[in-house]
Amino acid sequence: MSRLNDSNRVEAFSDGVFAIAITLLILEVKVPEGGGIGHQLLSHWSSYAAYVVTFLIIGIMWANHHTVFGYVARVDRVLVFLNLLLLMVCSALPWAAGLVANYLDGAASGEAAVALAVYSGFMVAHSLTFGALWWWLTRTGHLFDTRVDVEAARQTRLRFAVGSVIYPILVGLSFVSAPLTLAVHGVVAVYYGFNQLPVPLHEGVDPDEPLVA
Repeated sequence: MSRLNDSNRVEAFSDGVFAIAITLLILEVKVPEGGGIGHQLLSHWSSYAAYVVTFLIIGIMWANHHTVFGYVARVDRVLVFLNLLLLMVCSALPWAAGLVANYLDGAASGEAAVALAVYSGFMVAHSLTFGALWWWLTRTGHLFDTRVDVEAARQTRLRFAVGSVIYPILVGLSFVSAPLTLAVHGVVAVYYGFNQLPVPLHEGVDPDEPLVA
């Protein structure tokens, strides 16, 4: 049986939001003005750093979202709204990246710390919303297709919640070193990029076989 239309629509809408958010990031990269273009380019390093790290975060966020929804056969109203909360956080990341770009290399280190604390706060929100989405999916498992081992998936809840521990720590680290905090965000994004939280399947199931509702 092919995937039900409601699941396809949710994923297609989500893909559109991710695509728009990741595209808007480049608008926060400042274009050099005036003479000394080499110096101007170097002076805008914070814009480039915020762009690269946030591009990684949104891109990997999309990849993990795509992986999860690859095993969702149907959606209910709660899942739709939890997904909307996740997308609300994602769509705000270009603004958070712009905040970092404007204040990371500022003269006042306190302003850079606040900017990274706000940025890290958005990642706390992302972790909580993604965790809530996963908790709802694994609560009964009725939204998954038949390939998913629901009991094994339910046991991964704590692993999905790791980010809700790491990101609050990064809020605190922002007041120690703003540049280091941004770098750690990049490292955490790369870590999650290696699919550290695969969806558990029944033994012997080919993950590439057609979805069955």
